[in-house]
Amino acid sequence: MQVTSVNRCAWAGSDPLYCAYHDLEWGVPVHDDRLLFEFLTLEGAQAGLSWITILRKREGYRRAFAGFDPEAVARFTDADLVRLAGDEAIVRNRLKIASTRDNARAFLGVREEFGSFDAYLWRFVDGIPLQPARRTLAEVPASTAVSDQLSRDLKKRGFRFVGSTICYAFMQAVGMVNDHTVECFRWAELCGNIEEKR
Repeated sequence: MQVTSVNRCAWAGSDPLYCAYHDLEWGVPVHDDRLLFEFLTLEGAQAGLSWITILRKREGYRRAFAGFDPEAVARFTDADLVRLAGDEAIVRNRLKIASTRDNARAFLGVREEFGSFDAYLWRFVDGIPLQPARRTLAEVPASTAVSDQLSRDLKKRGFRFVGSTICYAFMQAVGMVNDHTVECFRWAELCGNIEEKR
C-alpha cells in the first residue's frame, strides 16, 4: 500500500499500516457491537505497548478470539486461556488474555440490559461524537471527565483493563470523539459526516 502525501495527524507517521488505520478507521463512529468488542479488547491489550504493535497482531487476535464474537469468547474455558498464553500471534499476557473472557461476559450483560453495547456506550456522549478541534497533538489529553465516567461504569459492571486512559483511547478509536487535529484531512471529513446526520 502506498502512503499518499496528505496532512495527517502527527502520530500516524509513515508506516503504511498505521496510515491506513488513521485514514480509514480511527475516529470513524462505530455502532457494530462486534467491532466495538474488538476495539475494547485491542485497546486493553495495548496497555503499556505501542498501538502499532497491536495493529500488527490484529489478525492474530481475530483468529485467537473467534473473530471477536463476544458470545464465543465468553464460553472460553480455562484451558483455552492457557493455550492462548502460548500464542505468539497475540500479546501473551495472562492477565490481559483472561480479561478478554471476563469482558466478553460483562459485554453480554450490558447487551442484555440495554439491547446492544452500542446503545449503552453512546449514551456517554448523547449519541453524537465530541468535536474538540485540537490544533496540535500536545492538546490531546490522555483522559477526560467522560472517559473517567465510562471507566468507572465499566469497572462496576465487571470489565477489566478499562482504566480512564484506555477508555479515552477507545473513545477516540470508535469515533465517540474526533481527535484528529484540525490540519489533518480527516478532521473536516469526519465533522462533515457528523453534520449530515444531525
